[in-house]
Amino acid sequence: MKPLFILLVTFIISIGIQKLILKNINYLLSARIAMCAMLLFTALGHFLFTEGMSKMIPNCIPLKPTLVLLTGVLEVVLAIGLLLPNYQKITAWVLIFFLLLILPANIKASLENLNYQTGAYNGKGLFYLWFRIPLQFFFIAWVYFFTLKK
Repeated sequence: MKPLFILLVTFIISIGIQKLILKNINYLLSARIAMCAMLLFTALGHFLFTEGMSKMIPNCIPLKPTLVLLTGVLEVVLAIGLLLPNYQKITAWVLIFFLLLILPANIKASLENLNYQTGAYNGKGLFYLWFRIPLQFFFIAWVYFFTLKK
């Protein structure tokens, strides 16, 4: 829920700033700025909650804490890439792939009632999937329509 809030509020603020300063609104730019802010916010979780997020990764994958930190760095790089015109398209495709790739980890966390912030198994559970899965596809559509389909 927090990433969606960050995305939408940043989008609205960006539009407002453009309207006040430039008198012209570039909705595509505002959407990319909003996704950038959301990615920076979610990347922060990778660094603050590494242990809990490691539990989201299937047991067969080694070096889980390292992978969590690397994906946090990747989110920062993707956030920056969305704002660089020469890299926007490749960044968008990588981001879409990344969002699809992490969906199973979110499903695993929900099935196990994992609270990734504390690492305890007292999370929101299956109910969360009814929100999280559509949200993930909303993020993918956001990236597609505001970066690739311009």
